[in-house]
Amino acid sequence: MFRWGILSTAKIAREHVIPALNDSENGLVTAVASRDLSRARALAARLGAPHAFGSYEEMLASDVVDGVYIPLPTSDHVEWAIKAADAGKHVLVEKPLALKAADIAPVIAARDRNKVLVCEAFMVAYHPQWHKVRDLIAEGAIGRLRHVQGAFTYFNVDPVNMRNRPELGGGGLPDIGVYPTVAMRLSTGKEPLKIRARVERDPAFGTDIYSHVTADCGDFDMTFYVSTQMAARQSMVFHGEAGFIEVATPFNARIYGDDTVTLHNHNHTEATVYRFPDTRQYRLQAEAFVRATRGETVDVFPLESSVLNQKVIDAIFRAGESGGWEAV
Repeated sequence: MFRWGILSTAKIAREHVIPALNDSENGLVTAVASRDLSRARALAARLGAPHAFGSYEEMLASDVVDGVYIPLPTSDHVEWAIKAADAGKHVLVEKPLALKAADIAPVIAARDRNKVLVCEAFMVAYHPQWHKVRDLIAEGAIGRLRHVQGAFTYFNVDPVNMRNRPELGGGGLPDIGVYPTVAMRLSTGKEPLKIRARVERDPAFGTDIYSHVTADCGDFDMTFYVSTQMAARQSMVFHGEAGFIEVATPFNARIYGDDTVTLHNHNHTEATVYRFPDTRQYRLQAEAFVRATRGETVDVFPLESSVLNQKVIDAIFRAGESGGWEAV
Protein backbone atom coordinates (compact mmCIF):
# COMPACT_ATOMS: atom_id res chain seq x y z
CA MET A 1 0.00 0.00 0.00
CA PHE A 2 1.16 3.52 -0.82
CA ARG A 3 1.78 5.37 2.43
CA TRP A 4 0.19 8.82 2.46
CA GLY A 5 1.17 11.69 4.73
CA ILE A 6 -1.12 14.70 5.21
CA LEU A 7 0.38 18.18 5.60
CA SER A 8 -2.12 19.98 7.88
CA THR A 9 -5.54 19.10 9.25
CA ALA A 10 -7.55 21.28 6.83
CA LYS A 11 -11.28 20.75 6.39
CA ILE A 12 -11.09 19.57 2.77
CA ALA A 13 -8.59 16.93 3.85
CA ARG A 14 -10.73 15.74 6.75
CA GLU A 15 -14.05 15.69 4.89
CA HIS A 16 -13.18 14.71 1.33
CA VAL A 17 -9.65 13.64 0.52
CA ILE A 18 -8.53 11.61 3.55
CA PRO A 19 -11.63 9.37 3.44
CA ALA A 20 -10.93 8.80 -0.27
CA LEU A 21 -7.27 7.96 0.36
CA ASN A 22 -8.24 5.40 2.97
CA ASP A 23 -11.04 4.05 0.77
CA SER A 24 -8.70 3.56 -2.18
CA GLU A 25 -7.48 0.11 -3.17
CA ASN A 26 -3.79 1.02 -3.23
CA GLY A 27 -3.14 3.62 -0.52
CA LEU A 28 -3.54 4.39 3.16
CA VAL A 29 -2.96 7.45 5.35
CA THR A 30 -0.16 6.57 7.74
CA ALA A 31 0.87 9.99 9.06
CA VAL A 32 -0.49 13.45 9.81
CA ALA A 33 1.59 16.60 10.30
CA SER A 34 0.47 19.88 11.81
CA ARG A 35 2.16 22.91 13.33
CA ASP A 36 0.11 21.95 16.39
CA LEU A 37 1.18 18.46 17.48
CA SER A 38 -1.99 17.93 19.51
CA ARG A 39 -4.12 18.48 16.39
CA ALA A 40 -1.95 16.07 14.40
CA ARG A 41 -2.24 13.44 17.11
CA ALA A 42 -6.01 13.88 17.38
CA LEU A 43 -6.58 13.43 13.65
CA ALA A 44 -4.10 10.57 13.40
CA ALA A 45 -5.85 8.80 16.27
CA ARG A 46 -9.23 9.28 14.62
CA LEU A 47 -7.87 7.79 11.39
CA GLY A 48 -5.90 5.01 13.04
CA ALA A 49 -2.74 6.45 11.45
CA PRO A 50 0.36 5.34 13.38
CA HIS A 51 2.38 8.55 13.02
CA ALA A 52 1.83 12.19 14.00
CA PHE A 53 4.29 15.04 13.56
CA GLY A 54 4.45 18.52 15.08
CA SER A 55 6.02 20.05 11.97
CA TYR A 56 5.83 19.55 8.24
CA GLU A 57 9.61 19.34 7.98
CA GLU A 58 9.69 16.43 10.39
CA MET A 59 7.28 14.42 8.29
CA LEU A 60 9.14 15.16 5.06
CA ALA A 61 12.42 14.05 6.64
CA SER A 62 10.91 10.75 7.80
CA ASP A 63 10.76 7.46 5.93
CA VAL A 64 7.21 6.56 7.01
CA VAL A 65 5.45 8.09 3.97
CA ASP A 66 5.84 7.60 0.23
CA GLY A 67 3.95 10.72 -0.74
CA VAL A 68 2.06 13.66 0.70
CA TYR A 69 -1.23 15.42 0.15
CA ILE A 70 -1.02 19.19 0.71
CA PRO A 71 -4.28 20.98 1.64
CA LEU A 72 -2.55 24.08 3.06
CA PRO A 73 -3.75 27.61 2.21
CA THR A 74 -3.12 28.45 -1.44
CA SER A 75 -0.35 30.88 -0.58
CA ASP A 76 1.71 27.95 0.80
CA HIS A 77 1.20 25.44 -2.00
CA VAL A 78 4.23 26.17 -4.16
CA GLU A 79 6.67 26.34 -1.24
CA TRP A 80 5.63 23.05 0.30
CA ALA A 81 5.22 21.22 -3.00
CA ILE A 82 8.84 22.03 -3.76
CA LYS A 83 10.02 21.08 -0.27
CA ALA A 84 8.14 17.77 -0.44
CA ALA A 85 9.55 16.95 -3.88
CA ASP A 86 13.06 17.82 -2.71
CA ALA A 87 12.52 15.40 0.18
CA GLY A 88 11.89 12.68 -2.40
CA LYS A 89 8.14 12.46 -1.79
CA HIS A 90 5.44 12.23 -4.42
CA VAL A 91 3.08 15.20 -4.11
CA LEU A 92 -0.65 15.69 -4.58
CA VAL A 93 -1.29 19.38 -3.89
CA GLU A 94 -4.69 20.98 -3.53
CA LYS A 95 -5.84 23.37 -6.23
CA PRO A 96 -5.05 26.02 -7.13
CA LEU A 97 -1.42 25.04 -7.10
CA ALA A 98 -0.30 28.64 -7.57
CA LEU A 99 -1.61 32.18 -7.85
CA LYS A 100 0.40 32.92 -11.01
CA ALA A 101 1.26 30.60 -13.88
CA ALA A 102 4.92 31.61 -13.69
CA ASP A 103 5.10 30.33 -10.11
CA ILE A 104 4.58 26.74 -11.30
CA ALA A 105 7.92 26.58 -13.17
CA PRO A 106 9.95 25.96 -9.97
CA VAL A 107 7.55 23.12 -9.04
CA ILE A 108 8.09 21.49 -12.42
CA ALA A 109 11.84 21.84 -11.92
CA ALA A 110 11.60 20.20 -8.48
CA ARG A 111 9.53 17.36 -9.93
CA ASP A 112 12.02 16.72 -12.68
CA ARG A 113 15.22 16.89 -10.65
CA ASN A 114 13.84 14.58 -7.96
CA LYS A 115 12.05 12.22 -10.38
CA VAL A 116 8.84 12.26 -8.36
CA LEU A 117 5.21 12.73 -9.35
CA VAL A 118 3.66 16.12 -8.54
CA CYS A 119 0.03 16.78 -9.46
CA GLU A 120 -2.57 19.44 -8.77
CA ALA A 121 -5.64 17.86 -7.17
CA PHE A 122 -8.27 18.41 -9.87
CA MET A 123 -10.50 15.52 -8.89
CA VAL A 124 -12.95 16.32 -11.71
CA ALA A 125 -10.33 15.16 -14.22
CA TYR A 126 -10.88 11.59 -13.00
CA HIS A 127 -14.69 11.53 -13.03
CA PRO A 128 -16.04 9.41 -15.91
CA GLN A 129 -18.81 11.92 -16.58
CA TRP A 130 -16.20 14.27 -18.05
CA HIS A 131 -14.74 11.47 -20.12
CA LYS A 132 -18.26 10.94 -21.47
CA VAL A 133 -18.69 14.62 -22.32
CA ARG A 134 -15.35 14.60 -24.11
CA ASP A 135 -16.30 11.50 -26.10
CA LEU A 136 -19.74 12.86 -27.07
CA ILE A 137 -18.23 16.08 -28.39
CA ALA A 138 -15.44 14.25 -30.22
CA GLU A 139 -17.83 11.85 -31.95
CA GLY A 140 -20.06 14.70 -33.15
CA ALA A 141 -23.09 13.97 -30.97
CA ILE A 142 -23.94 17.69 -30.81
CA GLY A 143 -22.48 18.62 -34.17
CA ARG A 144 -20.29 21.69 -34.28
CA LEU A 145 -19.71 23.06 -30.78
CA ARG A 146 -20.62 26.76 -30.70
CA HIS A 147 -20.82 27.73 -27.04
CA VAL A 148 -19.90 26.52 -23.55
CA GLN A 149 -21.67 28.01 -20.54
CA GLY A 150 -20.77 27.53 -16.89
CA ALA A 151 -21.56 28.68 -13.38
CA PHE A 152 -20.13 27.95 -9.94
CA THR A 153 -21.30 29.90 -6.90
CA TYR A 154 -21.64 29.70 -3.12
CA PHE A 155 -22.25 32.17 -0.29
CA ASN A 156 -19.48 32.75 2.27
CA VAL A 157 -18.88 36.00 4.16
CA ASP A 158 -16.91 34.54 7.07
CA PRO A 159 -14.01 37.00 7.59
CA VAL A 160 -11.67 34.36 9.01
CA ASN A 161 -12.28 31.84 6.23
CA MET A 162 -9.24 31.59 3.97
CA ARG A 163 -11.46 32.13 0.90
CA ASN A 164 -12.00 35.70 2.11
CA ARG A 165 -8.37 36.42 2.99
CA PRO A 166 -6.24 37.67 0.09
CA GLU A 167 -2.97 37.11 1.98
CA LEU A 168 -3.77 33.37 1.99
CA GLY A 169 -4.68 33.28 -1.70
CA GLY A 170 -8.43 33.65 -1.18
CA GLY A 171 -10.98 34.77 -3.73
CA GLY A 172 -13.51 33.29 -6.09
CA LEU A 173 -11.34 32.88 -9.19
CA PRO A 174 -8.55 30.95 -7.42
CA ASP A 175 -11.04 28.83 -5.49
CA ILE A 176 -13.72 28.01 -8.07
CA GLY A 177 -13.00 29.91 -11.28
CA VAL A 178 -10.49 27.20 -12.10
CA TYR A 179 -13.29 24.61 -12.43
CA PRO A 180 -15.33 25.83 -15.44
CA THR A 181 -12.02 26.53 -17.14
CA VAL A 182 -10.57 23.08 -16.55
CA ALA A 183 -13.86 21.35 -17.40
CA MET A 184 -13.99 23.08 -20.78
CA ARG A 185 -10.33 22.28 -21.49
CA LEU A 186 -10.71 18.61 -20.52
CA SER A 187 -13.88 18.19 -22.57
CA THR A 188 -12.84 19.93 -25.77
CA GLY A 189 -9.05 19.73 -25.85
CA LYS A 190 -9.05 23.45 -26.67
CA GLU A 191 -7.42 26.40 -24.94
CA PRO A 192 -8.88 29.91 -24.61
CA LEU A 193 -7.11 32.39 -26.88
CA LYS A 194 -8.28 35.65 -25.34
CA ILE A 195 -10.44 36.79 -22.43
CA ARG A 196 -12.82 39.58 -21.48
CA ALA A 197 -14.07 39.81 -17.90
CA ARG A 198 -15.77 41.86 -15.24
CA VAL A 199 -14.33 41.22 -11.79
CA GLU A 200 -15.96 42.61 -8.64
CA ARG A 201 -14.14 42.73 -5.29
CA ASP A 202 -15.45 42.88 -1.74
CA PRO A 203 -14.51 46.30 -0.32
CA ALA A 204 -13.85 44.84 3.13
CA PHE A 205 -12.07 41.59 2.24
CA GLY A 206 -10.32 42.73 -0.92
CA THR A 207 -10.99 39.37 -2.58
CA ASP A 208 -12.76 38.85 -5.89
CA ILE A 209 -16.36 37.87 -5.13
CA TYR A 210 -18.00 37.91 -8.58
CA SER A 211 -16.57 37.44 -12.05
CA HIS A 212 -18.28 37.21 -15.42
CA VAL A 213 -15.97 35.84 -18.09
CA THR A 214 -16.11 35.61 -21.88
CA ALA A 215 -13.47 33.47 -23.58
CA ASP A 216 -12.70 33.23 -27.27
CA CYS A 217 -11.66 29.62 -27.85
CA GLY A 218 -11.28 29.89 -31.61
CA ASP A 219 -13.89 27.42 -32.84
CA PHE A 220 -16.38 28.33 -30.10
CA ASP A 221 -17.01 30.79 -27.29
CA MET A 222 -17.26 30.21 -23.56
CA THR A 223 -19.02 32.30 -20.94
CA PHE A 224 -19.16 31.59 -17.23
CA TYR A 225 -19.61 33.31 -13.90
CA VAL A 226 -18.36 32.49 -10.44
CA SER A 227 -19.17 34.06 -7.10
CA THR A 228 -18.44 33.57 -3.42
CA GLN A 229 -21.47 35.67 -2.43
CA MET A 230 -24.38 34.22 -4.39
CA ALA A 231 -26.78 31.37 -3.79
CA ALA A 232 -25.10 28.01 -4.41
CA ARG A 233 -25.27 26.81 -8.01
CA GLN A 234 -23.25 24.64 -10.39
CA SER A 235 -23.86 24.17 -14.10
CA MET A 236 -22.04 23.31 -17.31
CA VAL A 237 -23.65 23.24 -20.76
CA PHE A 238 -22.01 22.45 -24.11
CA HIS A 239 -24.19 23.78 -26.96
CA GLY A 240 -23.73 22.63 -30.53
CA GLU A 241 -25.57 22.97 -33.81
CA ALA A 242 -27.14 19.50 -33.53
CA GLY A 243 -27.80 19.36 -29.80
CA PHE A 244 -26.46 20.22 -26.38
CA ILE A 245 -25.02 18.49 -23.32
CA GLU A 246 -25.91 19.33 -19.72
CA VAL A 247 -23.79 18.17 -16.77
CA ALA A 248 -25.95 18.10 -13.64
CA THR A 249 -23.28 18.08 -10.92
CA PRO A 250 -20.18 19.22 -12.75
CA PHE A 251 -17.83 19.88 -9.86
CA ASN A 252 -19.03 18.71 -6.43
CA ALA A 253 -20.36 15.41 -7.74
CA ARG A 254 -22.67 13.48 -5.37
CA ILE A 255 -23.15 16.61 -3.26
CA TYR A 256 -25.31 18.81 -5.51
CA GLY A 257 -27.34 15.91 -6.88
CA ASP A 258 -27.08 12.84 -9.10
CA ASP A 259 -24.08 12.54 -11.39
CA THR A 260 -25.71 12.68 -14.82
CA VAL A 261 -24.83 13.83 -18.32
CA THR A 262 -27.83 14.58 -20.54
CA LEU A 263 -27.58 14.72 -24.31
CA HIS A 264 -30.42 16.69 -25.97
CA ASN A 265 -31.17 16.63 -29.67
CA HIS A 266 -31.43 19.74 -31.84
CA ASN A 267 -35.12 20.52 -31.19
CA HIS A 268 -35.29 19.31 -27.58
CA THR A 269 -37.61 16.40 -28.39
CA GLU A 270 -35.23 13.64 -27.33
CA ALA A 271 -32.85 13.28 -24.43
CA THR A 272 -30.40 10.55 -23.50
CA VAL A 273 -29.31 10.46 -19.86
CA TYR A 274 -26.01 8.90 -18.85
CA ARG A 275 -25.84 8.12 -15.12
CA PHE A 276 -22.77 7.59 -12.97
CA PRO A 277 -24.03 6.18 -9.66
CA ASP A 278 -21.70 6.06 -6.69
CA THR A 279 -18.76 7.47 -8.60
CA ARG A 280 -16.15 8.61 -6.09
CA GLN A 281 -13.98 11.11 -7.91
CA TYR A 282 -11.61 11.70 -4.99
CA ARG A 283 -10.98 7.96 -4.73
CA LEU A 284 -10.42 7.68 -8.49
CA GLN A 285 -7.93 10.53 -8.24
CA ALA A 286 -6.03 8.84 -5.40
CA GLU A 287 -5.87 5.48 -7.15
CA ALA A 288 -4.72 6.95 -10.46
CA PHE A 289 -2.04 8.99 -8.71
CA VAL A 290 -0.60 5.95 -6.92
CA ARG A 291 -0.66 3.86 -10.10
CA ALA A 292 1.25 6.62 -11.89
CA THR A 293 3.93 6.65 -9.17
CA ARG A 294 4.47 2.97 -9.91
CA GLY A 295 5.08 3.59 -13.57
CA GLU A 296 1.71 2.33 -14.79
CA THR A 297 0.22 3.92 -17.89
CA VAL A 298 -2.56 6.07 -16.48
CA ASP A 299 -3.82 9.58 -17.12
CA VAL A 300 -3.17 12.08 -14.34
CA PHE A 301 -3.48 15.88 -14.32
CA PRO A 302 0.05 17.03 -15.21
CA LEU A 303 1.73 20.23 -14.07
CA GLU A 304 1.98 21.35 -17.67
CA SER A 305 -1.83 21.44 -17.77
CA SER A 306 -1.82 23.30 -14.46
CA VAL A 307 0.25 26.02 -16.13
CA LEU A 308 -2.24 26.34 -18.99
CA ASN A 309 -5.20 26.52 -16.62
CA GLN A 310 -3.55 29.16 -14.45
CA LYS A 311 -2.72 31.24 -17.51
CA VAL A 312 -6.48 31.56 -18.10
CA ILE A 313 -7.06 32.77 -14.53
CA ASP A 314 -4.17 35.23 -14.87
CA ALA A 315 -5.75 36.60 -18.07
CA ILE A 316 -9.13 36.98 -16.36
CA PHE A 317 -7.60 39.13 -13.64
CA ARG A 318 -5.81 41.25 -16.26
CA ALA A 319 -9.03 41.65 -18.26
CA GLY A 320 -10.89 42.67 -15.13
CA GLU A 321 -8.39 45.48 -14.68
CA SER A 322 -8.10 46.61 -18.32
CA GLY A 323 -11.73 46.29 -19.33
CA GLY A 324 -10.71 44.91 -22.72
CA TRP A 325 -9.59 41.68 -24.35
CA GLU A 326 -6.49 40.07 -22.87
CA ALA A 327 -4.49 37.34 -24.61
CA VAL A 328 -4.07 34.11 -22.70
